[in-house]
Amino acid sequence: MKQYDFDTPIDRHGSDCFKWDALPSMYGRDDLTPMWVADMDWRSPDFVFDAIRHRCDHPVLGYTMPSDAYWQAVTTWLDKHYGIHTSKDNLHFIPGIVAGIAYALLCLTQPGDRVLVTTPVYPPFLNLPKESQRQLVCSPLKIEDGRFAIDFADFERRAEGCKVFIMSNPHNPAGTLWGTETLRHIADICERKGILVISDEIHADLTLPDRHHVSYSTVSPAAARHSITFMAPSKTFNIAGLGSSVCHINDEALRHRFFGWLDALGVAGGNIFAFTAAEAAFANGEDWQRQMLEYLNANVKTLDEYLKARLPKVKAVLPEASYLAWLDFSAYGIPHKELADRFINEAKVVMNDGTTFGGDAYKGCFRLNIGCPKAQLTDVLDRIANVLP
Repeated sequence: MKQYDFDTPIDRHGSDCFKWDALPSMYGRDDLTPMWVADMDWRSPDFVFDAIRHRCDHPVLGYTMPSDAYWQAVTTWLDKHYGIHTSKDNLHFIPGIVAGIAYALLCLTQPGDRVLVTTPVYPPFLNLPKESQRQLVCSPLKIEDGRFAIDFADFERRAEGCKVFIMSNPHNPAGTLWGTETLRHIADICERKGILVISDEIHADLTLPDRHHVSYSTVSPAAARHSITFMAPSKTFNIAGLGSSVCHINDEALRHRFFGWLDALGVAGGNIFAFTAAEAAFANGEDWQRQMLEYLNANVKTLDEYLKARLPKVKAVLPEASYLAWLDFSAYGIPHKELADRFINEAKVVMNDGTTFGGDAYKGCFRLNIGCPKAQLTDVLDRIANVLP
């Protein structure tokens, strides 16, 4: 069995990657270590490159379509990993999940409709409803035993009159896994109130060893009836730049409406390399994924041990799925803006600002991306610790 290398640093400068090459324009300096944008700083899989190179042997890059082999790879992966027994007729290619959510809002809701999210949450979940003239409704999460948890009394109250619930499953930030009981409770509320659930499951394939992701549409007939599920190989196999995602809908009427809208507007066609890379990843990626998750799990343990030893005041929600950790530094008593300034200008580390995940309630909080070589992670943690009392 081939052993993959996740320790060797990869210099991404000059590759036009947003994570590294946007730093000078955004922060006015190029000596920063970015631990923010959600892609990984290790090499993408060789079998994806091999598939792309093989396709490039053909001298024409014309209009393309998803092959039967692509659909077979997708349906086999969904069946094996999540018990989603489906066919290509229930699936649609999507050029990216943020775009897919935007399309769903535009197709299935009207300006002024209420859209529910649970905060803190991935910033596009907040921005998409507002920018499409929908009314954003936020239900704050609780933290229980170091995990995010839904406050169902608040959730049900705020869900009243909502048309859509955009769910992050696993939750971003911090990759909290919503178990079957939680998802069934959500399904019960949303079914009673006539709410469409958009389940973003892009981090599902990043579920850490000895844990289990439950796909929303599988928990009950009601969940299957009123939901749209988005998944992608992009985070898992570090191929986000290829824009390859997939949408799954069980309900025939909902599927006909949304897929018909996508096709009529021509907004969800794929490109040659998106199909090629996704097929290669799903068909050949089991060993790579397993080794990557073992390495990532070790990084989670490294972070946990480091926080306990050197940063004991930090309240952390550590990932159960994904490479994203939620760190609350508020116990240090340092104003949020000063914290952000210390991290950037003294520690020279860029994390995601917690206030972008839901406003001032998350002052003192930052999201840290640990999808990187262990040496990079420990170096960054040392620099963060050195600017705190």
